[in-house]
Amino acid sequence: MEEFQLNTKIVSGPGAIGVLGQEKARRVFLVTDPFFVKNGMADRVVRAAGAESWEIFDGVQPDPSVDLAARGTARLKAFGPDLLIALGGGSAMDSAKAMAYFSGTDAPLAAIPTTSGSGSEVTDFAVLTHGQTKYPLVDRRLQPALAILDSDLLDELPPGLIADTGFDVLTHAVEGFTASNAGTIPELLAQDAFRTAFACLPASYAGDRSVRLRLHMASTLAGIAFSRSGLGLCHAMAHVLGGRFHIPHGRLNAILLPAVISGNAPAAQAKYARLARAAGLGGSADTVALRNLKNGLIRLRKDLGLPQTLSQAGAPPAQVWAATGEIVEAVLADPCCKTNPVPVEDYLVRRVLEEVTGHF
Repeated sequence: MEEFQLNTKIVSGPGAIGVLGQEKARRVFLVTDPFFVKNGMADRVVRAAGAESWEIFDGVQPDPSVDLAARGTARLKAFGPDLLIALGGGSAMDSAKAMAYFSGTDAPLAAIPTTSGSGSEVTDFAVLTHGQTKYPLVDRRLQPALAILDSDLLDELPPGLIADTGFDVLTHAVEGFTASNAGTIPELLAQDAFRTAFACLPASYAGDRSVRLRLHMASTLAGIAFSRSGLGLCHAMAHVLGGRFHIPHGRLNAILLPAVISGNAPAAQAKYARLARAAGLGGSADTVALRNLKNGLIRLRKDLGLPQTLSQAGAPPAQVWAATGEIVEAVLADPCCKTNPVPVEDYLVRRVLEEVTGHF
């Protein structure tokens, strides 16, 4: 028997933020970053909610820290909202989730993603950083009550951000599909998310706004999938390397994913082949389809102007190898490894590192 439950209401389309008024909130606490305050979007969201009073926490930064979450938690508790809103990318949503969790507030969380990548608007995951270490939080209480996918917020995304976050969608879909805990429903959601993202990402990167809502929805579908099935080695390594070398998460996924696919192939070849065929990459034999999937991702990575190796992303090989022992130890401790399709051991992490540093 398989059970599937989603506690998040999803509203999508142009002008979708207007649904905030239906919450009839009197006191709104908005978590965002300075950009959305400066461009007026934060004020627009607050006005859409129709609140009598509000407070805006605009201190969100990439890779939100434990200290940032603590500051926001204190302000949230002092204000006492009846609606919490996260506006921005994954960092804003992770920050708001952490504040809600640590404050113990009963206020529902409405998540409004402005990038297509993290899927955090529907997941029970959040990631906080302390020093060079990223700490994933996993708890059903982190799942937002409302996810708003407003296509009007996607018009001015820069190509580089589309590329980075788009590869996060692809990685969520691949790992959600192949995770050891994947059931039938998460598999179907992940497969459709991968097919859609693989088709739409190049067009969105090239400036085609007509595909951006579809890519946005693919991000949400992938988020639902991996929130139920788990992730894998690619995300575990991205957490560790991102914390140490401060490389954007989606960019690291783009570098790591093809190498991780090779490492997981002995156990997940048939599933990787299904994804390849779903994306139109062909391959009648599973071995051919697997090769097509890996090569297709590498080709897409190049087409999107993303780095091919850690060195190109700003992590010198000498520094990577000097810290290999610490990196391997941290990866093995990351909870994402628990649902990787093959058991994650020292040699597998080192093999992936060799490939992404150009030593393979």
